[in-house]
Amino acid sequence: MIDKIKIVKLPRIEDPRGNLTFIENSRHIPFNIKRVFYLYDVPGGALRAGHALRECHQFLVAMSGSFDVVLDDGHKRKRFHLNRSYFGLHIPPLIWREIDNFSSGSVCMALASEYYEGNDYYRDYKDFLSAIKAKQRKDK
Repeated sequence: MIDKIKIVKLPRIEDPRGNLTFIENSRHIPFNIKRVFYLYDVPGGALRAGHALRECHQFLVAMSGSFDVVLDDGHKRKRFHLNRSYFGLHIPPLIWREIDNFSSGSVCMALASEYYEGNDYYRDYKDFLSAIKAKQRKDK
């Protein structure tokens, strides 16, 4: 699963007056957007996220600055560096994510396929691993 996750290049219209990038539902991302939130003023050395989602897809974009996203599917881990506002990272459900290495002044925008629901979160890594194992047994 983790090997299928890639950074997505978004449309970029270059103009001497300033560039423009856009994201369209089900065209550039494989879901309709129900929620937008962003992380900012993250202190140096801080780690954000540290969870997985049961049903919700997310798409992360570095609107300013840079940060790393570490993804884990229960078997493998992969690190992605986001540092341009015309690249994003689609994170499907049941992928553990951690965000670190924030540069000064960075802003991480997240587009989500679902409204916030606290019960959609696996906040404990052991619970996440148990859910992955249960899904694998069910899928067999």
